[in-house]
Amino acid sequence: MDPDRYLARLGLDPEAAWPPTRETLARLQSAHVTTVPFETLSITGPPHAAADGEGVTLSVPALYEKLVERERGGFCYELNGLFGWLLDELGFEVDRLAAAVLGDDGDPRPPANHHALRVTLDEPYLVDVGLGVPKVREPVPIGGRAAPDAVGVEWRTVGSDRPDADYVAQAREPSDATSESAATDDGWSDRYLFTTAPRDLDHFTATCEYLTAAPESPFTGEPSVNVGTERGHRRLTTDSLVEVVDGEETERPVAPDEWLDVLEREFGVRYG
Repeated sequence: MDPDRYLARLGLDPEAAWPPTRETLARLQSAHVTTVPFETLSITGPPHAAADGEGVTLSVPALYEKLVERERGGFCYELNGLFGWLLDELGFEVDRLAAAVLGDDGDPRPPANHHALRVTLDEPYLVDVGLGVPKVREPVPIGGRAAPDAVGVEWRTVGSDRPDADYVAQAREPSDATSESAATDDGWSDRYLFTTAPRDLDHFTATCEYLTAAPESPFTGEPSVNVGTERGHRRLTTDSLVEVVDGEETERPVAPDEWLDVLEREFGVRYG
């Protein structure tokens, strides 16, 4: 496995990945979320095909083969799973963290349903290239707040009063900060809980197997494909291409016979 080849996948020269500073980390993170898509086709397969996906294997060599050699995307365990390896290879002090995205009822089910990273520099930072939208484009101080990113989204982490979590990652989008409905809480919304105990990648195996197979899993229904862009994000549904630029959304229909072409053209993913 070659870190330089991974950097080339992100559109970066090796010089852009040195030295291991916060500025370098932010450059790597931003490049990742705008290059490597969040996609669940290994679980569902394409929407207009009869077969399911090829499955998910949580080992660094398997993830490297998929994301770097085949230039695919993945979901949180895959994206942060391999990005953690890259950061370690580049000299960063990085730990894997167990996290849990909150359901509609506010409960994190199942446990460890998300994989995040901690990178320790002048202080510890939460790093995450494995979310859908909004994307986490920059490192977020653990116990602190990041400045608004390129599209105006703010992230912060605050201490949790729950016995199963140390912190809560919260986001505030520009529309949330100014809407009347956000007046009482300043627009911050809980995105996921996380603990700070370091984990190995195989810690996530059982939950990964559940999320890729259970009928009630949010990942076993329709496929999810999205990627960050310079001024927003792009996502592909079963029948449309949606693009958000500066907060404005446009949508166009995608016919079944052009779906794979749109996937390759707009997301750089050649399936199969």
